[in-house]
Amino acid sequence: MRHILMDCDPGHDDAIAILLALAHKDKLNIKGITTVGGNQILDKITNNALKLLSFVDEDIKVAKGAEGPLLKELRTGEEAHGDSGMDGPILPESKFKPVKEGAVEFMARIIRESEEPITLVPTAPLTNIALLITAYPELKEKIEYISLMGGAGRGGNVTPCAEFNIFVDPEAAKIVFNSGIPIAMSGLDVTEKAEIYDDEIAELKKRGKVSKMVGELLDFYSIASKKFGFEGSALHDPCAVAWLLKPELFTTKECYVDIETKGELTSGMTVVDFRGWLGKEPNTEVLVDVNREEFIKMLFEALDVMDKRQ
Repeated sequence: MRHILMDCDPGHDDAIAILLALAHKDKLNIKGITTVGGNQILDKITNNALKLLSFVDEDIKVAKGAEGPLLKELRTGEEAHGDSGMDGPILPESKFKPVKEGAVEFMARIIRESEEPITLVPTAPLTNIALLITAYPELKEKIEYISLMGGAGRGGNVTPCAEFNIFVDPEAAKIVFNSGIPIAMSGLDVTEKAEIYDDEIAELKKRGKVSKMVGELLDFYSIASKKFGFEGSALHDPCAVAWLLKPELFTTKECYVDIETKGELTSGMTVVDFRGWLGKEPNTEVLVDVNREEFIKMLFEALDVMDKRQ
């Protein structure tokens, strides 16, 4: 059993990542969810997280975090995620409210009070995680692992070099990757191979309440995916959860990874030293490939579990 804190900006694929974790309560214990400005502004994505949890009747504590990056203005992902940050299905208003604690204090308390090590699962800009590490460095030894969605070894999706989550707050990402905490990076190298196709989305919409809602999420999300040349929709954020559940689905390479923060053309670039040019010890398990069919099978099975709970 892993005890996890999820840090997110829902976001279509964040929502699916949360559902994937919720379906595996025998393996993942979600101790809390924190939100950060990213795919949309903080209030919108926090509301999305609360509405999702209310929709599936899961009372998990949600704490609001940073509104934007450490040093620059927030750039949202509205082009892919819409005005609400999670356009598509119309979810009822939530019966839950966020806790009064801010995200950093909330995470610090959970980690400090836990008798077991905590795994962090960030699927958003890494602002909250960087603030946690900086404010409470003594807690790093209680953080067992960070399984994150972000980065790219070979080309970005918001600039030629940078992936969105890292680009939004490269300074925060640099703090996290240089923290010494073991990291698994689900970057574009693997997540763009974790596609779900139109016929599979259509099948979801024939199933139960939760599966149908996810199908409707993906109907909207696939519009942007197709604009970027994908046959289906890349399920980015669920990879960070899937790695914790079934690492055997993925091919990985241990690499040294650092973040470019100053380049005129390369700010936010995840510098993945695949060939060991820098001569530094690897600090990241970089996911580079996935068994797509088995990955989608696991997602369908998880959504079946969630459907049966309704």
